[in-house]
Amino acid sequence: MAVKMRLTRVGRTHVPHYRIVAIDSEEARNGKPIEILGNYSPVMNPPVWALKWDRIEYWLSQGVELSDKVKNILRKVRREAVSQ
Repeated sequence: MAVKMRLTRVGRTHVPHYRIVAIDSEEARNGKPIEILGNYSPVMNPPVWALKWDRIEYWLSQGVELSDKVKNILRKVRREAVSQ
């Protein structure tokens, strides 16, 4: 079982809101996740992130694959945390 960290879409039409989840790579986009790791709301200005860093670090240590968008979000959030 290969585990990926990717986005799952929630929210209503034209108002996207995403969850960052650890999920089996063969599950559908909105399939049942193993664990919910955070939220991402791109509609807000600036975009809003709420992440469970301890669980993200755990999954990264387990060798989870990151989707491109999740990789960019984590990179952006870390950069902002360091600059503050």
